[in-house]
Amino acid sequence: WERVITEKERNLDFLKEVVNRIWKVIYGAARHVQAKFPVLATDKYPDFPETLQFFHAEEILDRFPDLPRKQRETRMLRDVAPGLFIIGIGWVLKDGYPHEMRAADYDDWAVETKGKNGQLMHGLNGDILVWNPVTRRRHELTSMGIRVTKETLKVQLKISGQEDFLNLPYHQAILNDEIPLSIGGGIGQSRTFMYLLRTAHLGEVTVSVWPRQLKEICASRNIHVLE
Repeated sequence: WERVITEKERNLDFLKEVVNRIWKVIYGAARHVQAKFPVLATDKYPDFPETLQFFHAEEILDRFPDLPRKQRETRMLRDVAPGLFIIGIGWVLKDGYPHEMRAADYDDWAVETKGKNGQLMHGLNGDILVWNPVTRRRHELTSMGIRVTKETLKVQLKISGQEDFLNLPYHQAILNDEIPLSIGGGIGQSRTFMYLLRTAHLGEVTVSVWPRQLKEICASRNIHVLE
């Protein structure tokens, strides 16, 4: 999905507003599914979080400096909040590494922002992650962000050593103001179905080719893979 925005909307407050609107739809879908299939509204699992909590990747690193990235996310979701939006994915954090790599030519992860206590942060992008009580693991639903300007495109391509990309048609269109400012992202539909339907495997909600051994393992655990 993609939406045209104005220069004034290139800020954290607007990013959070859009994230909350997306989450409102997902939460509403969860309620609809539970009403349609009451068996899903079980005390076996905690209820869906009504709201997300927002944390910058730098704040999460501060909480768990000795853990690698995925384990930091897991601890946050398990111990702090079952629904998160992690801001600022792509910029190098204080440990010398980005929370996760991001392409240099779509999300803006370089622009300067301010943290909750006024500290310097970077990035107008992030991921929605939730705690999956079935798998007891982190579960990413969407990656999204406010897109680069021609200025931050140059900065990010320089950081990533890809300045030759500036000669390509898409990048030239950004530099020449032929593409409007926007916010956008991708929602993992199958992952979202897994989360809403409380399933343990992607194969329960989407048809694909799965190894015979995997199907046998799933069957032994009463996991019904679609064929």
